[in-house]
Amino acid sequence: MADVANAPPAVALADATLPLLHEVFGYEAFRGPQRSIVEHVCAGGDALVLMPTGGGKSLCYQLPAIARHRAGRGVTLVVSPLIALMHDQVGALEELGVHAAFLNSTLESDEARQIERELLAGRLVLLYAAPERILTPRFLAMLDSLHERGLLSLVAIDEAHCVSQWGHDFREEYLGLSQLHERFADVPRIALTATADAHTRADIVQRLALAGARPFVSSFDRPNIRYTIVEKDDARAQLRRFMEDEHAGDAGIVYCQSRKKVEETAAWLCTLGIDALPYHAGLDASVRRQHQDRFLREDGIVMVATIAFGMGIDKPDVRFVAHLDLPKNIEGYYQETGRAGRDGAPADAWMTYGLADVVNQRRMIDDSVAGDDFKRIQRGKLDALLALAESHDCRRARLLAYFGEPYGGPDVVSDAQGPPLRAAPARGAASEAGVGVRCGNCDNCLNPPRTWDATEAARKALSCIYRFGQHSGIGFGVGHLIDVLRGKRSDKTAQHGHETLSTFGVGAELSEAQWRGVLRQLLALGHVRTEGEFNTLQLAASARAVLRGEVAIVLREARAPTPKRRRGYARARDAVLADRALSEAAEARFLALRQWRSAVAREHNLPAYVVFHDTTLLQMAQRAPATLDTLALVSGVGAKKLDAYGEAILRVLREATEPAG
Repeated sequence: MADVANAPPAVALADATLPLLHEVFGYEAFRGPQRSIVEHVCAGGDALVLMPTGGGKSLCYQLPAIARHRAGRGVTLVVSPLIALMHDQVGALEELGVHAAFLNSTLESDEARQIERELLAGRLVLLYAAPERILTPRFLAMLDSLHERGLLSLVAIDEAHCVSQWGHDFREEYLGLSQLHERFADVPRIALTATADAHTRADIVQRLALAGARPFVSSFDRPNIRYTIVEKDDARAQLRRFMEDEHAGDAGIVYCQSRKKVEETAAWLCTLGIDALPYHAGLDASVRRQHQDRFLREDGIVMVATIAFGMGIDKPDVRFVAHLDLPKNIEGYYQETGRAGRDGAPADAWMTYGLADVVNQRRMIDDSVAGDDFKRIQRGKLDALLALAESHDCRRARLLAYFGEPYGGPDVVSDAQGPPLRAAPARGAASEAGVGVRCGNCDNCLNPPRTWDATEAARKALSCIYRFGQHSGIGFGVGHLIDVLRGKRSDKTAQHGHETLSTFGVGAELSEAQWRGVLRQLLALGHVRTEGEFNTLQLAASARAVLRGEVAIVLREARAPTPKRRRGYARARDAVLADRALSEAAEARFLALRQWRSAVAREHNLPAYVVFHDTTLLQMAQRAPATLDTLALVSGVGAKKLDAYGEAILRVLREATEPAG
């Protein structure tokens, strides 16, 4: 980096951003709103940035940090919640020639003191630290010293949704970050998140004192992700079929609700020959770190995890995210599925869910010790997720509607930095968003479901639940209700006298699976609720309208598994190597580049993608540059990487192209 004393004047900061983008990061152009954000922050403005995972959030504070440091403004402090994220971000910046560091518990005392000296001297461009460390008296005193000398340049608060009690990943230590504004009111701040609904956004603004910040809201659409939600029927068999048919050998994440299920699922996948690792908060920290490092650094690892895993994971080639259990809300679902396809290549978000998932999620909300307002908000969030899962129309349109974004169709604009980005449309009424639109990349659009009018069936089920209360004075569970509706005699139906009810056998024409679908929908819509340890069924107030025939219940029919598709990685690669005559030669170069990259990554103790993304290697393989000047034109090759690796890359390309012998 340029010496601070010889820095260009601050007034030239905005004009310097595009040359810096190419020099440091190797990109020719900004993506979406990046340029506006970068110029606003460079000029000293506060910003609230909502941008999808993989959309380039980090650059929105890293580039201003570089520009302001070169202009003599000092160090940018980055609030980061995870040690692994700090390590990878700092490693990636150092690869780009940007002097960055982190302060966390993994450092020896001598290492930490050396970083503190560099911090206080203003030599660091960016320093990453967790909020609990930043708010200690010792750390605040160091910031005071920097500020007094004009060397505290910028504060970037990553994963800003963690400050909100309404969000899906609330972290109490984030609440104290408002002190930074109180203490350093003249230092610009940028808060960034990939996921925030209206409640969460309002909380971020209020709790971080960002009322004057300029909001930048990108489109939430991730057009390269294919959304699929299937009715749960032997979830393991369904997951196995999905992985073997479409993602054999691919890196992926499988989310489960409980620690026990995580470990059992990981062990089961290993018996199938899949390299799967468990991850949850109950594992020893060293084991979690080892598993996360393997996932980041090796190819084809499948991580089976609770939601304890994933925040800040930058691995670009995750080809699928699968949910074996229903998440708590759409924010969680969006954040978790967004970890797939960060490189812009095709990826899958696959979920299976059933009646038990609905019951369990509602019970967890009802049984929590939270206040009534919080429970009400959480029920509304769950209802929105259930509506997404049960929808007959475009999943993408419904998902975007939740965030207040109307969907106008798959008019995707690609660029050279990474995943395709859609220009953010004007905000509109979520209820009308995407009506009648097909995205062409979700299960409902690719294979529209057949539906049936289940209104009469719903009325029979509700009537039976009502008669349980009249006859026995107690509630009963789903299994017993279905037995009564189908006229199936048992000791329990006889014991409670339910064989004499007028509803006994009125639903014999439907199968048990169909009845489970009806009850799942009634629970999802809130017409039925469960109570107590045994999840007994009770009528909700809205059930009266259904019983009177005032509300129609339309259900989707269960459908057979979709036919096999080509694996995500193969589809992405073939899109680049489209010319068959070039494909064999280009593929040989690509594989040689990947082998070289792996060796460099091991030598530097970094994930391979930090050296170069696959998308950059694919461009090199396709173009086969023969000189440093032509190699510099490949997106993702900045000045430092060209200097460090250019000659080696050209040698690998020559050797892979030359005929053997």
